[in-house]
Amino acid sequence: MTSAVLTGSSRGIGRATALLLAERNVDLALLGRPSPEHDRTVSEARALGVRVESIACDLRSPSDIGAAARLVLGAYAAPDALINNAAAIHRATVEETDLEQLDEQIEVNLRAPILLTRALLGAMRFARKGRIVHVGSISSTLGTARSAAYNATKWGLVGFMKSLAEELSDSGLMTVAVLPGSVDTRMLEDSGFTPRIGLEQIATTLVHYALDAPLAHNGGVIEMFGT
Repeated sequence: MTSAVLTGSSRGIGRATALLLAERNVDLALLGRPSPEHDRTVSEARALGVRVESIACDLRSPSDIGAAARLVLGAYAAPDALINNAAAIHRATVEETDLEQLDEQIEVNLRAPILLTRALLGAMRFARKGRIVHVGSISSTLGTARSAAYNATKWGLVGFMKSLAEELSDSGLMTVAVLPGSVDTRMLEDSGFTPRIGLEQIATTLVHYALDAPLAHNGGVIEMFGT
């Protein structure tokens, strides 16, 4: 049975991706803070007939990430896919961004994907299979007023992915970064941007790279500007 690990599945892109994976008969490990929205995604995915491990995890906590990874490996041995989707944003100028806001964006958007990837990578290497998909942002490629910290973390995520791809050469694994533009989610609120991409388009792309895309895409950056 194919299995996938996904962060940030309570709403938006993560929820749409979790349900599409479940429709593809993929067992899931959904990592996130407990909430009614998280429980809803778990319930709806299970209703599609797949196994779903709901794992409480504060992605700002290295110890939580380590514990969650051990639960994943206990349930699924080596997962077939890891999708690092969870993100945080605080829209503010550089002067207005306080330390707590800065830390949260760095910890959730950049450190957590690195730590979770590192924790699962050994088992995936041993199995010689697996795809690691990072959900970046078009903000990974440009500057945006009032989101300098967020953009910096997304640029960093692409840099991490590129370096990881070099380490995965000839391993049977691959990693890519998908960079959505303005998606109709809660994160777009107060951005000044008009939604140009639907959730289903992002979810379909993430599932393609998590399950179907050739390994030759290793190191790829997939930009999605919308229509």
